[in-house]
Amino acid sequence: MIGRREFITLLGGAAAAWPLVARAQQPAMPVVGVLHPAALGTYVDRLRAFHHGLKETGYVDGENVAIVYRWAEGQYDRLPELAAELVRRKVAVIAALGGLPSALAAKAATTTIPIVFAVPDDPVKFGLITSLARPGGNLTGINYLGAELTAKRLEFLRELVPLAARVAVLVNPANAAITEATLIDVGTAARAMGLQAQMILKASTSREIDLTFATLAREPVDALFISSDALFNNRRLQIAILAARHALPATYAQRDFPEAGGLMSYGTNLADMWRQVGIHVGRILNGVSPSDLPVVQASKFELVINAQTARTLGLDVPPTLLARADEVIE
Repeated sequence: MIGRREFITLLGGAAAAWPLVARAQQPAMPVVGVLHPAALGTYVDRLRAFHHGLKETGYVDGENVAIVYRWAEGQYDRLPELAAELVRRKVAVIAALGGLPSALAAKAATTTIPIVFAVPDDPVKFGLITSLARPGGNLTGINYLGAELTAKRLEFLRELVPLAARVAVLVNPANAAITEATLIDVGTAARAMGLQAQMILKASTSREIDLTFATLAREPVDALFISSDALFNNRRLQIAILAARHALPATYAQRDFPEAGGLMSYGTNLADMWRQVGIHVGRILNGVSPSDLPVVQASKFELVINAQTARTLGLDVPPTLLARADEVIE
């Protein structure tokens, strides 16, 4: 027969064990891996948007989902290794952000873990999926329409610099697929506008960026088209300063550049795009198969003009362009 004291002791021991049992019975918290070719840098606001998208589908970091990050710091050749790390970590979903290199690295690393990409070109063309409506494998995501935006960026640049005839294009050869697509798209759009886009500048390091602008000092052009690229985004202040030093009107794909002193940008609203990626990740965590989750095409774009930089370059921003700008930085 158990005495009163022994009973109380056993009851106390059982009560202490209950939280341990309850914790042991709880399902493991899913882990989402974020893969990006750049550095954290200015991506804090976009990460906030990504978290907001997750929250819209019921997930809050640290409460019912964990997020781990792998940043390549502008070194594209590190992406396969970082993607493999996420696979070994057995994450539930990989968010491959920052363009095609991240998506391709993630795709090569796993055929089973769901991947949500964000790419500026046709994901079918690059073999990521079989169709936009039914991706068909372990990948789905967001397409933010690079080719269409290239022509519009040149159009806005021409409107701001109407006497421009010769345009140089700065690309990163380490980002091969985007470099090829950019050169094709810029060439096509330039010819349609009567522009010459014959000078191609290549840079894969900070030092090479300096050297390309030194080339422009010897062979001047009327304007500069900067390709969308993680390294260039990391070095946006360097590029903006060099463009100002050489009195070069330049157009960029992301608002980070005019915010850093660059002249103008036109491109996808990246905060909204990151939010859409978060929603896709959350839907997959909720049980939707990526093969059945249609690719979303970006629908929010923004034109940002740095009016102070325009004045420094001696440019008058036409009222029609100001009226279309989503933001004018003074």
